[in-house]
Amino acid sequence: MSSSTKILNSIKSRALNNEPVTLNDLLEAAQAPLDELIEASHEVTVALANPIFNFCAIVNAKSGKCSENCRWCAQSRHFNTKCEVYPLLDAEKIIKCAKAAEASGVTRFSLVTSGRKLSPREVRETAEIVKKLKQNTSVEICISAGLLTYEEFLLLARAGVCRCHCNLEAAPSYFPSVCSSHHFEDKVKSLLAARRAGLEICSGGIIGMGEDRKARAELALTLRTLDVPSIPINILEPIPGTPLEHIERISEEEILRNIALFRFANPKAYLRFAGGRRRLSEKTTRLALYAGINSAIVGDMLTTQGTSIDQDTFLVQEAGYRIATNHQP
Repeated sequence: MSSSTKILNSIKSRALNNEPVTLNDLLEAAQAPLDELIEASHEVTVALANPIFNFCAIVNAKSGKCSENCRWCAQSRHFNTKCEVYPLLDAEKIIKCAKAAEASGVTRFSLVTSGRKLSPREVRETAEIVKKLKQNTSVEICISAGLLTYEEFLLLARAGVCRCHCNLEAAPSYFPSVCSSHHFEDKVKSLLAARRAGLEICSGGIIGMGEDRKARAELALTLRTLDVPSIPINILEPIPGTPLEHIERISEEEILRNIALFRFANPKAYLRFAGGRRRLSEKTTRLALYAGINSAIVGDMLTTQGTSIDQDTFLVQEAGYRIATNHQP
């Protein structure tokens, strides 16, 4: 038995007991043969992760002209992209999107807005939109509105928002390499403020921005430390005009290895397939579901094309998951 296989068995045992794992152990386990790694993470998923697969849809509720310089993002005003620009959408348009998502089987719906954060006026407007969404749909409503304060989150929670999404994006050690207009700690502070306001939190990152496996494992462990229950895993889709447009794409094997690492580090969390997965082969998608993906964002993303919910539903059910309804979490 190789040393990596021994470490893999050890880390699997600790994950099955929901015990913390170390960075070094994650990195050693990641060197095990891919089939062994996936099988081990599958065992953890079956034992501890929720078997009811949850679909979430998003609406780009405010687009473009973002003051931040996140190097992957088409919406930053610092880069010359062809991103559409518009202010906060009105309630009627957002309700229409939410109803269409609900009709397709989605149980969560997130309002995502560009910019460092919504202005106080926009927060108030968003709260009114959320109230109307609650009156017209039965979807769980999430918000991804930047670095809001406790008081702003509290207003949105009282309006009917149940979950705050704010991706950490990258490990603390790597974040300065992809964004310098705000800090990693700003994101953590905002997530903790949302939790204090009574909201669930959703936070993950983007893999394939030039970081190494160690940085991705570090991100997985940081999310464990914050006890994040819903972890979106985005795969960078290089966008023309951004500084990362010519970066080499991360391999499908490396994507699978990192899904396993995220599962070992976060045995009970929802690992949520998000942006960039459209390019994956059907075989890799099946293996990702087997290894630990048990939720997904469906439909189009903010500035990139997404996936078909019908095809997703087929693959998810084939993998043995039950599909969440509006009466389930």
